[in-house]
Amino acid sequence: MKELLEKKLPGLSPAQIETLCAFGAALIEKNKVMNLTAITEEAAVAELHFVDCISLLQAEPFAGKRVIDVGCGAGFPGVPLKIAEPSVELTLLDSLGKRMNWLSEVLPTLGVDAQIVTGRAEEFVQTCREQYDIATSRAVARLNILSELCLPYVKVGGAFLAMKGALTEEEVAEAKHAIAALGGRVERIFEYPVADAVHKAVVIRKEKPTPKQYPRPFAKIKKQPL
Repeated sequence: MKELLEKKLPGLSPAQIETLCAFGAALIEKNKVMNLTAITEEAAVAELHFVDCISLLQAEPFAGKRVIDVGCGAGFPGVPLKIAEPSVELTLLDSLGKRMNWLSEVLPTLGVDAQIVTGRAEEFVQTCREQYDIATSRAVARLNILSELCLPYVKVGGAFLAMKGALTEEEVAEAKHAIAALGGRVERIFEYPVADAVHKAVVIRKEKPTPKQYPRPFAKIKKQPL
């Protein structure tokens, strides 16, 4: 893992590489008793989790920004981003308490500082609406649904970065109405190589405040997407 990360992430310090390796080792170990990731081989964790997530630093300036990772699961992309860019003020949000408890235990041992919140995206936003420079999310839901959960967190001028897969363009087309209704605009699709594939992240710029009626309760979001 260390050798691959040194090769793929030459801008990181030895200490940052060591922290990523320690997080990877903790993830693989905990995955033996808790479902955190389907990716369990060291090199694959390094490439498909760490290199993938840290590539977002090329899509948008993160230095000194307040960032929320919505539906972070085992900490992706938020934790690798924080390790690679320590000046980020990070909030990790997920509704699964066991995963968040694990992150609460492991991150302090690695010296990674983050606010860890167990909660639903459509509910936690009531306490911090439009207070973040950047929201990130990785493979949580289709983009029209995800935008309603994430864009209300982002301040005007900030960005929502949605990490997506092979159907990115289809999801962007489907979500254009929703994104506009929520105060956003698709700025670009950022493409970057990971392993033998091209991965994509949708960069959505927040151009105006999100109307107060959004986000709706999740059952309604799911049943009647914008």
